[in-house]
Amino acid sequence: MTSVAFHADQLFYRIPGGIGTYVRELLPELAAADPSLDVTVFHARFPGSVPPEVTPFRRVELDRSIRTLYPSWNLLGTPALPPPVAEQDVVHAPSVASVPPAAPGQRLVVTVHDMAFRVFPSLFPPAWRALFRTGLRRAARRADAVIAVSRSTATDLVRLARIDPTRLHVVPLASSLPAWEMDPEPVLERMKIPRPYLLFVGTLEPRKNLVRLIRAYRRAAVRIPHALVLTGPLGWRSKRLHRELALPGPGRIVVTGAVPPEALDALYRGAGAFAYPSLYEGFGLPVLEAMSRGVPTLIADAASLPEVAGEAALRVDPRSVRSIGEGIERLVGDRDLAERLGATGRDRAALYSWEQTARMTLKVYQQLT
Repeated sequence: MTSVAFHADQLFYRIPGGIGTYVRELLPELAAADPSLDVTVFHARFPGSVPPEVTPFRRVELDRSIRTLYPSWNLLGTPALPPPVAEQDVVHAPSVASVPPAAPGQRLVVTVHDMAFRVFPSLFPPAWRALFRTGLRRAARRADAVIAVSRSTATDLVRLARIDPTRLHVVPLASSLPAWEMDPEPVLERMKIPRPYLLFVGTLEPRKNLVRLIRAYRRAAVRIPHALVLTGPLGWRSKRLHRELALPGPGRIVVTGAVPPEALDALYRGAGAFAYPSLYEGFGLPVLEAMSRGVPTLIADAASLPEVAGEAALRVDPRSVRSIGEGIERLVGDRDLAERLGATGRDRAALYSWEQTARMTLKVYQQLT
């Protein structure tokens, strides 16, 4: 029987993000895929209540906060993990933000979701950028296996971090937002979302390329009836986004902030099209969420997004406002294209599942033990 200690700090974050989704979805699927797997969840000290996602598992709370724990782990490899954690066969770090020190004889697995902090360092806060860099260096030196969520990320790990390819395993993610059967119209009316609309979902931060998306939408808005809806929590360095939103221009832009899952599902199902021109993604979960609902989708022709979407999305140059704008007009104006992308998007999204992610992750554990 294999035992694993899984680091679950992201579930405690105010904005769990894609890594939080990874932890939340993967943990129960690991247990379901192999009932003999012995799972211990461990986390730093956080104020407030314990997230319900960790309660089904044996839980160990460490005696330090992330403020001191992460830099110390990444730079010094201390403090050591307590016995209930260090006694497990495998310790799994789901992010290079913090790489716990494996005990003697214990195997270390580290998941890397993207290399954006190396490719676009200016788009990250300096403190987080330093944390990611030190964590990546430690993973490169100490990890027995490194999981990349896409071939694109794996390629970047070899190119930029000199990770030994023999230690790399590509394990893709999957859509995680449940589909509700309810009519989305009441939710859209309550949120004052006008139809038709073009949707973006994700953290509102510079890497998502929202300033160019807004400019491209305004170029197209004189010829299309769609509003632009930006949904997701506000990230860092938002002043430029706010300045862009404050400028006058054609069309209508609605910023919803973060919304609960049932409202997000309604926004997807009610959308005329979905736009995700992010400058860099290690995977791009919102793309799968949109495609799984048959929403015709536009993506940046960059990093992992073409790999994830295949031919089921319209690709544009994320650095060109003109390319994004022309893509928007084509996506909402060409009915045959939209119908084809909607159908192929459903098929493409169905190729990914968290059950598959769990089984591939289990194989990584088993190869090490």
